[in-house]
Amino acid sequence: MPLEFNEDNQTISHYLYYGDNLSILQQYVADESVNLIYIDPPFNTGKHQQRTEIEVKPDVQGDRVGFQGKTYRTHKGKTTHYTDKFESSDAYLQFLRPRFEEAYRVLHPHGSFFLHIDCREVHYCKVMLDEIFGRASFMNEIIWAYDYGGRAKSRWSPKHDNILWYVKTPKHYTFNFEEMDRIPYMAPGLVGKEKAARGKTPTDVWWHTIVNTNGSEKTGYPTQKPLGVLNRIVKVHSSPNDILLDFFAGSGTFGEAAALHNRTSILIDNNIPAIKCIMDRLEAYGIELVNADYKVLSARAIE
Repeated sequence: MPLEFNEDNQTISHYLYYGDNLSILQQYVADESVNLIYIDPPFNTGKHQQRTEIEVKPDVQGDRVGFQGKTYRTHKGKTTHYTDKFESSDAYLQFLRPRFEEAYRVLHPHGSFFLHIDCREVHYCKVMLDEIFGRASFMNEIIWAYDYGGRAKSRWSPKHDNILWYVKTPKHYTFNFEEMDRIPYMAPGLVGKEKAARGKTPTDVWWHTIVNTNGSEKTGYPTQKPLGVLNRIVKVHSSPNDILLDFFAGSGTFGEAAALHNRTSILIDNNIPAIKCIMDRLEAYGIELVNADYKVLSARAIE
């Protein structure tokens, strides 16, 4: 039975679903009920990903030194794995197509859809999304650029992800320009002091570091995206009390961004470690696991 949302409802809630996102979308999410969708699906990298749970506790004999010289010891927990690999590019696109079609179905007429992908599949995904949404509904390709990790010696080092933005109705969509964060000028000496102090609005190239491996934001989830990137999308492309959806929820960053800015979120994932990560991360915001028993899933996670 689809969730029922009242546009005048001022209550912020967060709903988490465990299972196949396609069937859950078809069963639980009503037509044109979602104001903003962001998804970060598998990139079809062909790589094995892993997540190691890490707990840091105060310890005078610890192996890590933190703020004001306090020492901590790192305890590694269970490591879980998954494969980001499909039989072929065609199989990958066949997997995505019905999910893109569901995204179009559930998106509000004034809503936006964001696909976070990389250079391997972005061009094929854009052609498919042009078919589903219409080419006029394509608004931007955002480049998230970062400078982290090793350097290639036989080609230019790939240091960016691609984020495609589509709208349901090209002439009517949410874009809160005044909510946009400002960034420093690259050459502040070329502008006046007042402009330099105020900063400038971002372009379609977003420079933002990845999640710091030792930072408080780090969950240990292998494909976690930085909160700063998702905060920008949430603030500019939705309004308070809107309904937000991420059906490849992963570490739950989009859900946290929704919660921080007073939006309701619907999160879906079929990975038990992801469910546990999201429940832990959003517990303070009153997240509800709708279609499964969390105690049962938690027991399965440690088997």
